[in-house]
Amino acid sequence: MYTSNLNNLILNSDSYKTSHWVQYPAGSEYLSSYIEARGGDYDVVFFGLQAFIKEYLSTPITHRDIDEAETIIHAHGLTFNRAGWERLVDKHGGYLPLRIEAIAEGSIVPVSNVVCQVVNTDPEFYWLPSYIETALLRSIWYPSTVASVSHYCKNIIRDALEKSADNAESLIFRLHDFGSRGASSHESVALGSLAHLVNFAGTDSMTALVAASRWYQMTDDMPAFSIPAAEHSTMTAWGREGETAAFANMIAQFGGEGKAFSVVSDSYDLWNAIDNIWGTTLKEDVKNMGGTLVIRPDSGEPTKVVREALERLAVKFGTTINSKGYKVLPDYVRVIQGDGISPQSLSKIIDVVLAAGFSAENITFGMGGGLLQQVNRDTMSWAMKASAISINGTWKDIYKDPITSHSKRSKKGRLALVKDNEGNIQSIKTDDLHTHVDNLLRDVYVDGKLLIEDNLTTIRERAGW
Repeated sequence: MYTSNLNNLILNSDSYKTSHWVQYPAGSEYLSSYIEARGGDYDVVFFGLQAFIKEYLSTPITHRDIDEAETIIHAHGLTFNRAGWERLVDKHGGYLPLRIEAIAEGSIVPVSNVVCQVVNTDPEFYWLPSYIETALLRSIWYPSTVASVSHYCKNIIRDALEKSADNAESLIFRLHDFGSRGASSHESVALGSLAHLVNFAGTDSMTALVAASRWYQMTDDMPAFSIPAAEHSTMTAWGREGETAAFANMIAQFGGEGKAFSVVSDSYDLWNAIDNIWGTTLKEDVKNMGGTLVIRPDSGEPTKVVREALERLAVKFGTTINSKGYKVLPDYVRVIQGDGISPQSLSKIIDVVLAAGFSAENITFGMGGGLLQQVNRDTMSWAMKASAISINGTWKDIYKDPITSHSKRSKKGRLALVKDNEGNIQSIKTDDLHTHVDNLLRDVYVDGKLLIEDNLTTIRERAGW
Protein backbone atom coordinates (compact mmCIF):
# COMPACT_ATOMS: atom_id res chain seq x y z
CA MET A 1 0.00 0.00 0.00
CA TYR A 2 1.41 3.39 -1.02
CA THR A 3 0.37 6.68 0.56
CA SER A 4 1.76 8.75 -2.27
CA ASN A 5 1.54 12.51 -2.67
CA LEU A 6 -0.23 13.53 -5.88
CA ASN A 7 1.91 16.66 -5.92
CA ASN A 8 5.14 14.66 -6.06
CA LEU A 9 6.55 16.00 -9.32
CA ILE A 10 8.81 12.98 -9.80
CA LEU A 11 5.70 10.81 -10.10
CA ASN A 12 3.88 13.33 -12.30
CA SER A 13 5.27 11.75 -15.47
CA ASP A 14 4.92 8.78 -17.78
CA SER A 15 6.52 5.57 -16.53
CA TYR A 16 8.93 5.26 -19.44
CA LYS A 17 10.49 8.64 -18.62
CA THR A 18 12.20 7.09 -15.58
CA SER A 19 14.62 5.15 -17.78
CA HIS A 20 15.47 7.90 -20.27
CA TRP A 21 18.36 9.40 -18.31
CA VAL A 22 20.65 6.54 -19.41
CA GLN A 23 19.46 6.58 -23.02
CA TYR A 24 21.01 9.86 -24.16
CA PRO A 25 24.47 9.92 -25.79
CA ALA A 26 27.57 10.19 -23.63
CA GLY A 27 28.59 13.80 -23.18
CA SER A 28 25.01 15.12 -23.28
CA GLU A 29 24.79 18.49 -21.52
CA TYR A 30 21.70 20.39 -22.60
CA LEU A 31 18.41 19.41 -24.21
CA SER A 32 16.05 21.94 -25.76
CA SER A 33 12.40 20.97 -26.33
CA TYR A 34 9.44 22.98 -27.63
CA ILE A 35 5.65 22.82 -27.53
CA GLU A 36 3.31 23.55 -30.43
CA ALA A 37 -0.19 22.88 -31.68
CA ARG A 38 0.50 21.18 -34.99
CA GLY A 39 -2.94 21.69 -36.54
CA GLY A 40 -6.67 22.01 -36.05
CA ASP A 41 -9.46 24.44 -36.86
CA TYR A 42 -8.60 27.14 -34.34
CA ASP A 43 -5.87 29.70 -33.81
CA VAL A 44 -3.97 29.14 -30.58
CA VAL A 45 -4.92 31.26 -27.58
CA PHE A 46 -2.02 30.48 -25.24
CA PHE A 47 -3.02 30.06 -21.60
CA GLY A 48 -2.29 28.08 -18.44
CA LEU A 49 1.50 28.04 -17.99
CA GLN A 50 1.49 30.47 -15.07
CA ALA A 51 -1.04 28.33 -13.22
CA PHE A 52 1.17 25.26 -13.66
CA ILE A 53 4.31 27.02 -12.50
CA LYS A 54 2.60 28.40 -9.42
CA GLU A 55 0.90 25.14 -8.51
CA TYR A 56 3.66 22.63 -9.27
CA LEU A 57 7.06 24.22 -9.90
CA SER A 58 7.13 26.69 -7.01
CA THR A 59 7.48 23.97 -4.38
CA PRO A 60 10.88 22.24 -4.17
CA ILE A 61 11.36 18.51 -4.48
CA THR A 62 12.43 16.92 -1.20
CA HIS A 63 14.33 13.82 -0.12
CA ARG A 64 10.98 12.46 1.07
CA ASP A 65 9.63 12.84 -2.46
CA ILE A 66 12.64 10.92 -3.74
CA ASP A 67 12.18 8.10 -1.22
CA GLU A 68 8.50 7.80 -2.11
CA ALA A 69 9.17 7.87 -5.85
CA GLU A 70 11.91 5.26 -5.59
CA THR A 71 9.67 2.85 -3.70
CA ILE A 72 6.85 3.16 -6.21
CA ILE A 73 8.98 3.17 -9.36
CA HIS A 74 11.05 0.15 -8.34
CA ALA A 75 7.91 -1.77 -7.41
CA HIS A 76 6.49 -0.70 -10.77
CA GLY A 77 9.33 -2.57 -12.46
CA LEU A 78 11.46 0.36 -13.60
CA THR A 79 14.89 1.86 -13.01
CA PHE A 80 15.16 5.05 -10.95
CA ASN A 81 17.64 7.90 -11.17
CA ARG A 82 18.04 8.39 -7.44
CA ALA A 83 21.49 9.95 -7.71
CA GLY A 84 20.21 12.51 -10.20
CA TRP A 85 17.26 13.55 -8.10
CA GLU A 86 19.34 13.69 -4.91
CA ARG A 87 21.86 15.87 -6.73
CA LEU A 88 19.01 18.19 -7.76
CA VAL A 89 17.91 18.57 -4.15
CA ASP A 90 21.42 19.03 -2.78
CA LYS A 91 22.69 21.36 -5.51
CA HIS A 92 19.53 23.36 -6.34
CA GLY A 93 17.48 23.09 -3.19
CA GLY A 94 14.94 20.92 -4.97
CA TYR A 95 14.04 23.55 -7.55
CA LEU A 96 14.24 22.56 -11.19
CA PRO A 97 17.30 23.89 -13.04
CA LEU A 98 15.26 24.76 -16.10
CA ARG A 99 14.63 27.75 -18.30
CA ILE A 100 11.05 27.88 -19.60
CA GLU A 101 10.28 30.54 -22.16
CA ALA A 102 6.90 31.11 -23.74
CA ILE A 103 4.74 33.59 -25.55
CA ALA A 104 2.70 35.91 -23.35
CA GLU A 105 -0.50 34.31 -22.08
CA GLY A 106 -3.51 35.49 -24.03
CA SER A 107 -1.46 35.83 -27.20
CA ILE A 108 -3.10 34.55 -30.37
CA VAL A 109 -0.89 32.77 -32.87
CA PRO A 110 -1.47 30.46 -35.85
CA VAL A 111 -1.04 26.73 -35.34
CA SER A 112 2.28 25.07 -36.18
CA ASN A 113 4.27 27.60 -34.19
CA VAL A 114 6.36 27.23 -31.07
CA VAL A 115 4.55 28.65 -28.03
CA CYS A 116 6.79 27.31 -25.26
CA GLN A 117 10.39 26.10 -25.04
CA VAL A 118 12.31 24.48 -22.20
CA VAL A 119 16.02 23.78 -21.69
CA ASN A 120 18.05 22.76 -18.65
CA THR A 121 20.37 25.37 -17.16
CA ASP A 122 22.75 22.90 -15.51
CA PRO A 123 24.50 20.31 -17.74
CA GLU A 124 24.14 17.63 -15.07
CA PHE A 125 20.40 17.63 -15.74
CA TYR A 126 20.25 17.11 -19.51
CA TRP A 127 17.50 14.52 -18.86
CA LEU A 128 15.15 16.91 -17.05
CA PRO A 129 13.46 18.84 -19.93
CA SER A 130 12.10 15.61 -21.36
CA TYR A 131 11.15 14.25 -17.94
CA ILE A 132 8.64 17.04 -17.31
CA GLU A 133 7.03 16.69 -20.76
CA THR A 134 3.96 14.88 -19.45
CA ALA A 135 3.08 17.50 -16.85
CA LEU A 136 4.16 20.57 -18.83
CA LEU A 137 2.43 19.63 -22.07
CA ARG A 138 -0.78 18.72 -20.26
CA SER A 139 -0.71 22.01 -18.38
CA ILE A 140 -0.66 23.89 -21.69
CA TRP A 141 -2.66 21.86 -24.18
CA TYR A 142 -5.88 21.66 -22.16
CA PRO A 143 -6.43 25.28 -21.06
CA SER A 144 -5.03 26.60 -24.34
CA THR A 145 -7.42 24.40 -26.33
CA VAL A 146 -10.41 25.53 -24.27
CA ALA A 147 -9.35 29.18 -24.64
CA SER A 148 -8.93 28.63 -28.39
CA VAL A 149 -12.37 27.02 -28.80
CA SER A 150 -13.95 29.76 -26.69
CA HIS A 151 -12.22 32.47 -28.76
CA TYR A 152 -13.40 30.84 -31.98
CA CYS A 153 -16.98 30.92 -30.70
CA LYS A 154 -16.53 34.54 -29.65
CA ASN A 155 -15.59 35.50 -33.19
CA ILE A 156 -18.70 33.75 -34.54
CA ILE A 157 -20.94 35.62 -32.11
CA ARG A 158 -19.13 38.92 -32.69
CA ASP A 159 -19.66 38.64 -36.44
CA ALA A 160 -23.35 37.89 -35.90
CA LEU A 161 -23.82 40.87 -33.57
CA GLU A 162 -21.99 43.21 -35.92
CA LYS A 163 -24.23 42.06 -38.74
CA SER A 164 -27.58 42.03 -36.94
CA ALA A 165 -27.42 44.16 -33.76
CA ASP A 166 -27.14 47.89 -33.12
CA ASN A 167 -24.02 47.21 -31.05
CA ALA A 168 -21.88 44.36 -29.75
CA GLU A 169 -21.50 45.64 -26.19
CA SER A 170 -23.03 42.48 -24.73
CA LEU A 171 -20.56 40.17 -26.50
CA ILE A 172 -18.65 39.09 -23.38
CA PHE A 173 -21.87 37.72 -21.86
CA ARG A 174 -23.10 35.84 -24.94
CA LEU A 175 -21.43 32.47 -24.20
CA HIS A 176 -21.94 31.17 -20.68
CA ASP A 177 -19.91 28.29 -19.22
CA PHE A 178 -22.19 25.42 -18.18
CA GLY A 179 -19.39 22.83 -18.09
CA SER A 180 -18.56 22.30 -14.43
CA ARG A 181 -20.55 19.12 -13.84
CA GLY A 182 -19.38 17.53 -17.09
CA ALA A 183 -15.65 18.10 -16.65
CA SER A 184 -13.37 15.19 -15.84
CA SER A 185 -12.08 16.62 -12.55
CA HIS A 186 -12.15 19.59 -10.23
CA GLU A 187 -8.81 20.81 -11.58
CA SER A 188 -10.12 20.49 -15.13
CA VAL A 189 -12.94 22.84 -14.17
CA ALA A 190 -10.47 25.26 -12.59
CA LEU A 191 -8.25 25.37 -15.68
CA GLY A 192 -10.87 25.00 -18.40
CA SER A 193 -13.47 27.35 -16.99
CA LEU A 194 -10.78 29.91 -16.25
CA ALA A 195 -9.52 29.58 -19.83
CA HIS A 196 -13.04 30.43 -21.04
CA LEU A 197 -12.87 33.62 -18.97
CA VAL A 198 -10.00 34.84 -21.12
CA ASN A 199 -12.73 35.57 -23.68
CA PHE A 200 -16.02 35.88 -21.82
CA ALA A 201 -17.40 37.09 -18.48
CA GLY A 202 -20.19 34.57 -17.94
CA THR A 203 -19.80 31.32 -16.03
CA ASP A 204 -21.61 29.00 -13.68
CA SER A 205 -18.30 27.43 -12.61
CA MET A 206 -17.51 29.05 -9.28
CA THR A 207 -14.28 27.05 -9.22
CA ALA A 208 -13.02 29.34 -11.98
CA LEU A 209 -13.40 32.33 -9.67
CA VAL A 210 -11.21 30.64 -7.07
CA ALA A 211 -8.69 29.69 -9.75
CA ALA A 212 -8.49 33.25 -11.03
CA SER A 213 -7.67 34.50 -7.55
CA ARG A 214 -5.20 31.68 -6.87
CA TRP A 215 -3.22 31.83 -10.10
CA TYR A 216 -3.92 35.14 -11.86
CA GLN A 217 -4.15 37.87 -9.23
CA MET A 218 -7.90 38.46 -9.21
CA THR A 219 -8.34 39.03 -5.46
CA ASP A 220 -9.94 42.49 -5.82
CA ASP A 221 -12.08 42.09 -8.92
CA MET A 222 -14.83 39.70 -9.91
CA PRO A 223 -13.84 38.15 -13.26
CA ALA A 224 -17.23 36.69 -14.18
CA PHE A 225 -20.92 36.82 -13.37
CA SER A 226 -24.09 34.73 -13.43
CA ILE A 227 -27.81 35.20 -12.79
CA PRO A 228 -30.44 33.29 -10.77
CA ALA A 229 -31.72 30.38 -12.82
CA ALA A 230 -34.19 27.53 -12.50
CA GLU A 231 -33.43 23.86 -12.98
CA HIS A 232 -35.93 21.13 -13.75
CA SER A 233 -36.19 20.03 -10.12
CA THR A 234 -37.28 23.48 -8.96
CA MET A 235 -39.93 23.57 -11.67
CA THR A 236 -41.20 19.97 -11.61
CA ALA A 237 -41.40 20.04 -7.79
CA TRP A 238 -44.58 22.10 -8.31
CA GLY A 239 -46.08 19.34 -10.46
CA ARG A 240 -47.37 19.68 -14.02
CA GLU A 241 -50.48 21.41 -12.80
CA GLY A 242 -48.35 23.85 -10.84
CA GLU A 243 -46.07 24.98 -13.68
CA THR A 244 -47.73 28.39 -13.93
CA ALA A 245 -47.28 28.92 -10.20
CA ALA A 246 -43.65 27.84 -10.46
CA PHE A 247 -43.04 30.41 -13.21
CA ALA A 248 -44.89 33.10 -11.29
CA ASN A 249 -42.74 32.39 -8.26
CA MET A 250 -39.62 33.03 -10.35
CA ILE A 251 -40.95 36.45 -11.29
CA ALA A 252 -41.80 37.20 -7.67
CA GLN A 253 -38.41 36.05 -6.39
CA PHE A 254 -36.10 37.49 -9.03
CA GLY A 255 -37.92 40.11 -11.07
CA GLY A 256 -37.07 43.76 -10.62
CA GLU A 257 -35.53 46.74 -12.31
CA GLY A 258 -32.21 45.89 -13.92
CA LYS A 259 -32.39 42.24 -12.89
CA ALA A 260 -32.30 39.12 -15.05
CA PHE A 261 -33.15 35.50 -14.38
CA SER A 262 -33.40 32.32 -16.41
CA VAL A 263 -36.23 29.77 -16.37
CA VAL A 264 -35.98 26.33 -17.95
CA SER A 265 -39.32 25.98 -19.68
CA ASP A 266 -39.40 22.60 -21.40
CA SER A 267 -40.24 20.38 -18.42
CA TYR A 268 -43.45 19.31 -20.16
CA ASP A 269 -44.37 21.36 -23.23
CA LEU A 270 -42.14 24.25 -24.26
CA TRP A 271 -44.66 25.60 -26.74
CA ASN A 272 -47.43 25.63 -24.14
CA ALA A 273 -45.06 27.37 -21.75
CA ILE A 274 -44.31 30.11 -24.28
CA ASP A 275 -47.77 30.51 -25.80
CA ASN A 276 -50.05 30.07 -22.83
CA ILE A 277 -48.08 30.61 -19.64
CA TRP A 278 -45.37 33.20 -20.40
CA GLY A 279 -47.22 34.69 -23.36
CA THR A 280 -50.74 34.79 -21.95
CA THR A 281 -51.32 34.11 -18.26
CA LEU A 282 -48.12 35.79 -17.05
CA LYS A 283 -47.65 38.17 -19.96
CA GLU A 284 -48.42 41.37 -18.06
CA ASP A 285 -46.27 40.27 -15.13
CA VAL A 286 -43.36 39.67 -17.49
CA LYS A 287 -43.86 43.03 -19.19
CA ASN A 288 -44.16 44.99 -15.95
CA MET A 289 -41.60 43.28 -13.68
CA GLY A 290 -38.78 45.66 -14.69
CA GLY A 291 -36.15 43.03 -15.47
CA THR A 292 -35.41 40.41 -18.11
CA LEU A 293 -36.84 36.91 -18.32
CA VAL A 294 -34.48 34.55 -20.12
CA ILE A 295 -36.36 31.47 -21.34
CA ARG A 296 -34.28 28.32 -21.59
CA PRO A 297 -35.24 25.45 -23.89
CA ASP A 298 -33.31 22.30 -22.93
CA SER A 299 -34.31 19.62 -25.42
CA GLY A 300 -34.96 19.03 -29.08
CA GLU A 301 -32.98 19.90 -32.20
CA PRO A 302 -31.37 23.25 -31.28
CA THR A 303 -31.71 25.10 -34.60
CA LYS A 304 -35.40 24.25 -34.91
CA VAL A 305 -36.22 24.85 -31.26
CA VAL A 306 -34.48 28.22 -31.04
CA ARG A 307 -36.06 29.53 -34.22
CA GLU A 308 -39.57 28.42 -33.23
CA ALA A 309 -39.13 29.80 -29.70
CA LEU A 310 -38.20 33.20 -31.10
CA GLU A 311 -41.08 33.16 -33.57
CA ARG A 312 -43.63 32.24 -30.90
CA LEU A 313 -42.26 34.88 -28.52
CA ALA A 314 -42.47 37.43 -31.33
CA VAL A 315 -46.16 36.60 -31.80
CA LYS A 316 -46.89 36.98 -28.09
CA PHE A 317 -44.67 39.92 -27.17
CA GLY A 318 -44.02 41.65 -30.48
CA THR A 319 -40.74 42.88 -31.93
CA THR A 320 -39.09 46.06 -33.13
CA ILE A 321 -36.79 46.43 -36.13
CA ASN A 322 -33.30 47.65 -35.32
CA SER A 323 -30.99 49.79 -37.45
CA LYS A 324 -29.62 46.69 -39.19
CA GLY A 325 -33.12 45.60 -40.26
CA TYR A 326 -33.45 42.65 -37.85
CA LYS A 327 -36.24 41.84 -35.39
CA VAL A 328 -35.61 42.36 -31.68
CA LEU A 329 -37.80 41.11 -28.86
CA PRO A 330 -38.68 43.53 -26.05
CA ASP A 331 -35.88 43.99 -23.53
CA TYR A 332 -37.82 42.03 -20.91
CA VAL A 333 -37.68 38.68 -22.71
CA ARG A 334 -34.77 36.74 -24.23
CA VAL A 335 -33.74 33.12 -25.00
CA ILE A 336 -30.71 31.13 -23.85
CA GLN A 337 -29.80 27.86 -25.61
CA GLY A 338 -27.57 25.69 -23.46
CA ASP A 339 -28.30 22.21 -24.78
CA GLY A 340 -26.23 20.65 -27.55
CA ILE A 341 -23.93 23.62 -28.06
CA SER A 342 -20.60 23.17 -29.82
CA PRO A 343 -18.65 25.54 -32.08
CA GLN A 344 -20.36 23.90 -35.05
CA SER A 345 -23.93 23.90 -33.72
CA LEU A 346 -23.57 27.46 -32.41
CA SER A 347 -22.72 28.65 -35.90
CA LYS A 348 -25.68 26.77 -37.40
CA ILE A 349 -28.11 28.19 -34.84
CA ILE A 350 -26.94 31.74 -35.52
CA ASP A 351 -27.33 31.22 -39.27
CA VAL A 352 -30.89 30.00 -38.79
CA VAL A 353 -31.77 32.84 -36.40
CA LEU A 354 -30.46 35.50 -38.77
CA ALA A 355 -32.11 33.83 -41.78
CA ALA A 356 -35.43 34.07 -39.90
CA GLY A 357 -34.88 37.81 -39.58
CA PHE A 358 -34.03 37.88 -35.88
CA SER A 359 -31.04 39.76 -34.45
CA ALA A 360 -28.40 37.72 -32.65
CA GLU A 361 -29.02 39.96 -29.64
CA ASN A 362 -32.15 37.94 -28.89
CA ILE A 363 -30.17 34.87 -27.87
CA THR A 364 -27.43 33.86 -25.49
CA PHE A 365 -25.65 30.51 -25.47
CA GLY A 366 -24.51 28.15 -22.74
CA MET A 367 -21.83 25.57 -23.48
CA GLY A 368 -20.92 22.66 -21.22
CA GLY A 369 -19.28 19.51 -22.52
CA GLY A 370 -18.55 21.12 -25.87
CA LEU A 371 -16.42 23.68 -24.08
CA LEU A 372 -14.62 21.81 -21.29
CA GLN A 373 -14.84 18.13 -22.12
CA GLN A 374 -15.19 17.48 -25.84
CA VAL A 375 -11.57 18.45 -26.47
CA ASN A 376 -8.42 16.38 -26.29
CA ARG A 377 -4.77 16.68 -27.19
CA ASP A 378 -5.59 15.76 -30.78
CA THR A 379 -8.13 18.58 -31.17
CA MET A 380 -5.19 20.82 -32.06
CA SER A 381 -2.55 18.08 -32.32
CA TRP A 382 -0.46 19.35 -29.41
CA ALA A 383 3.03 17.96 -28.98
CA MET A 384 6.29 18.57 -27.11
CA LYS A 385 9.40 17.52 -28.98
CA ALA A 386 13.15 17.76 -28.43
CA SER A 387 14.69 19.88 -31.19
CA ALA A 388 18.31 20.45 -30.15
CA ILE A 389 20.94 18.84 -27.95
CA SER A 390 24.36 19.96 -26.79
CA ILE A 391 26.93 17.15 -26.63
CA ASN A 392 30.46 17.91 -25.44
CA GLY A 393 29.96 21.63 -25.97
CA THR A 394 28.44 21.47 -29.43
CA TRP A 395 24.80 22.10 -30.23
CA LYS A 396 23.15 20.05 -32.97
CA ASP A 397 19.64 19.93 -34.37
CA ILE A 398 17.51 16.88 -33.69
CA TYR A 399 14.09 16.04 -35.10
CA LYS A 400 11.67 13.30 -36.10
CA ASP A 401 10.34 12.80 -39.61
CA PRO A 402 8.45 9.49 -39.80
CA ILE A 403 7.98 8.23 -43.33
CA THR A 404 4.60 6.85 -42.31
CA SER A 405 3.25 10.26 -41.17
CA HIS A 406 4.87 13.46 -42.37
CA SER A 407 2.27 15.42 -40.38
CA LYS A 408 4.27 14.40 -37.29
CA ARG A 409 7.51 15.92 -38.61
CA SER A 410 9.04 17.99 -35.83
CA LYS A 411 10.96 21.24 -35.89
CA LYS A 412 14.75 21.46 -35.76
CA GLY A 413 17.03 23.54 -33.56
CA ARG A 414 16.61 26.04 -30.78
CA LEU A 415 13.60 28.13 -31.73
CA ALA A 416 12.27 31.66 -31.60
CA LEU A 417 8.90 33.14 -32.53
CA VAL A 418 8.91 36.39 -34.50
CA LYS A 419 6.55 38.73 -36.31
CA ASP A 420 7.68 39.94 -39.72
CA ASN A 421 7.16 43.41 -41.22
CA GLU A 422 3.78 42.36 -42.57
CA GLY A 423 2.59 41.15 -39.18
CA ASN A 424 2.90 37.44 -39.94
CA ILE A 425 4.01 35.23 -37.06
CA GLN A 426 6.47 32.44 -37.73
CA SER A 427 8.85 30.11 -35.95
CA ILE A 428 12.54 30.41 -36.80
CA LYS A 429 15.82 29.18 -35.37
CA THR A 430 17.39 31.41 -32.77
CA ASP A 431 20.53 31.44 -34.94
CA ASP A 432 18.48 33.33 -37.54
CA LEU A 433 17.32 36.04 -35.14
CA HIS A 434 18.38 39.53 -36.14
CA THR A 435 19.08 42.21 -33.59
CA HIS A 436 16.14 44.29 -34.83
CA VAL A 437 13.65 41.43 -34.54
CA ASP A 438 12.10 40.66 -31.16
CA ASN A 439 11.69 37.09 -29.99
CA LEU A 440 8.08 36.71 -28.83
CA LEU A 441 9.21 33.91 -26.53
CA ARG A 442 10.16 35.37 -23.17
CA ASP A 443 11.68 33.86 -20.05
CA VAL A 444 8.88 32.90 -17.67
CA TYR A 445 10.60 30.48 -15.30
CA VAL A 446 14.31 30.09 -14.51
CA ASP A 447 15.77 27.88 -11.79
CA GLY A 448 12.71 27.80 -9.57
CA LYS A 449 11.64 31.42 -10.01
CA LEU A 450 8.54 32.72 -11.78
CA LEU A 451 9.87 35.76 -13.62
CA ILE A 452 6.67 37.14 -15.17
CA GLU A 453 3.32 37.19 -13.44
CA ASP A 454 0.31 38.38 -15.42
CA ASN A 455 -3.16 39.08 -14.14
CA LEU A 456 -6.30 37.99 -15.95
CA THR A 457 -7.10 41.53 -17.04
CA THR A 458 -3.82 41.83 -18.93
CA ILE A 459 -4.29 38.40 -20.51
CA ARG A 460 -7.80 39.31 -21.61
CA GLU A 461 -6.53 42.47 -23.27
CA ARG A 462 -3.99 40.48 -25.27
CA ALA A 463 -6.76 38.15 -26.43
CA GLY A 464 -8.77 41.07 -27.79
CA TRP A 465 -11.14 41.61 -24.88
